[in-house]
Amino acid sequence: MVFTQKCSLMNARKYILACAALGTATYFGVSYQNPSFDIALADMAPDLANGEYVYTASGCASCHIEKGSQNKFILAGGQAFVSPFGTFYAPNVSMSKIHGIGSWTQSQFVTAVRSGLSPEGQHYFPAFPYSSYAKMTDQDVVDLWSFWQTLPEVENGSTPHEIMWPLSIRRNIGIWKALFQDQNWVADDGTRGTYLVEALGHCAECHTPRNSLGALDTTRWMQGGKNPSGRGRIPAISSERLQWSLEDITEYLTSGFTPDFDVAGGHMAAVVENTSQLSQKDRVLIAQYLVNLKN
Repeated sequence: MVFTQKCSLMNARKYILACAALGTATYFGVSYQNPSFDIALADMAPDLANGEYVYTASGCASCHIEKGSQNKFILAGGQAFVSPFGTFYAPNVSMSKIHGIGSWTQSQFVTAVRSGLSPEGQHYFPAFPYSSYAKMTDQDVVDLWSFWQTLPEVENGSTPHEIMWPLSIRRNIGIWKALFQDQNWVADDGTRGTYLVEALGHCAECHTPRNSLGALDTTRWMQGGKNPSGRGRIPAISSERLQWSLEDITEYLTSGFTPDFDVAGGHMAAVVENTSQLSQKDRVLIAQYLVNLKN
């Protein structure tokens, strides 16, 4: 009887160890992503003017300039973004070889922007909206890098994020990516308006509610929600909820004025600074996307 109990205990321990080993192997397998640098893009001829346009449309400066800075090309970083998981600080992404990304290759830049992986293979936190930028075209991301290389170097270090453990373990982001990163279009109509809103403009990153793990809830696309900082709410911008006309939205993206003669404020003011520099055609296409969005 005692022998039988010992055998049962040993078998139970082996089972637990086997499950633990399997779980560990699964965790490391899923959470690890080897950066696959796309060297094929090296042969693409860059368009510097389009690169600057993509830079503006993507709102790169809105996060990566210092708070209060008026120079949209000094990417010193430092702005704080408060969330339920802690505070993220935008890094220095200037062309500094020491503190920024000046030593990167084009392929490393493309991988960071579209896959959320550093040159060392570390996952970036999804406060960096690579889930949206993953939909960028090859040409646009190559052009963006060509323009980025013309920007100045800034020699100050980045502020470390203040993220609670274990969410601060970057390897865990690999699990998050496996669960939630989706490169499919939500409004799959193949138009440039969809591309501007869902990829370059990454509008959903603010205007779509998130689940408890910080992933976008695509079933409530553009329906607004609680501000991650805990202050106020971010408005819904689908046509049925916003109830603005195409002309209203186009004017707002141009001047920042609402139909009620209010004006864009907070982070949205920086967004309008960017959209005001887009072509009138592109602003209309963004407005058409929102007007046609029914939810």
